[in-house]
Amino acid sequence: MITEKILKKHDIHPLLQERWSPRVFSDQAVQETEIQLLLEAGRWAPSSSNVQPWRIIWGAKGGETYNRIFECLDPFNQKWAGNAPVLMLAAFKKTKAEGKENFHALHDLGAFSAHLTFQAQSMGIAVHQMAGVKHEEAHAEFEFTNDYHVATALAIGYYGGDSSDLPEDLQKIETPTSERKTRSAFAFNGNFHDDPKNTSEEN
Repeated sequence: MITEKILKKHDIHPLLQERWSPRVFSDQAVQETEIQLLLEAGRWAPSSSNVQPWRIIWGAKGGETYNRIFECLDPFNQKWAGNAPVLMLAAFKKTKAEGKENFHALHDLGAFSAHLTFQAQSMGIAVHQMAGVKHEEAHAEFEFTNDYHVATALAIGYYGGDSSDLPEDLQKIETPTSERKTRSAFAFNGNFHDDPKNTSEEN
């Protein structure tokens, strides 16, 4: 039986091991060709029945769309997200073509974001995904119809920057972390069980 101690993070692909979500970024611009490459990576994500329910609004810093996205972030994320050269809003279509609920749409949007994130990592570009979005305001601002839900936002830029540029409370948490739940806390070869004592480890 493979135990927790045998498989450590160095056994997985380095792109997965090295990725983290910074709040400061390099001054290096992310070119539109690079943005389109990230979107192309997301385009190849799997989705239920190949519906591809994701919809993305993106803007580069200095542009109107960027500013509109920024105004849709919650106050906490506005404290730092303006450091990012690129901002995106991620939404999904709640229904399938026949009007039935697409129960898996949020999962599929997550797959899109994961594909985009690891393509970015391969290019030295960081992605910080944010739940803190003023969802209703974003929905209205970008004129989504009722069968769409704005779920998350992404801040994108090259790794770098100076954490001292952040507010003091964020400087304290601006560091990569390798803490994760143990595999045995979430994966079961049999029935589910919940053990609050077996929640995390440093790999």
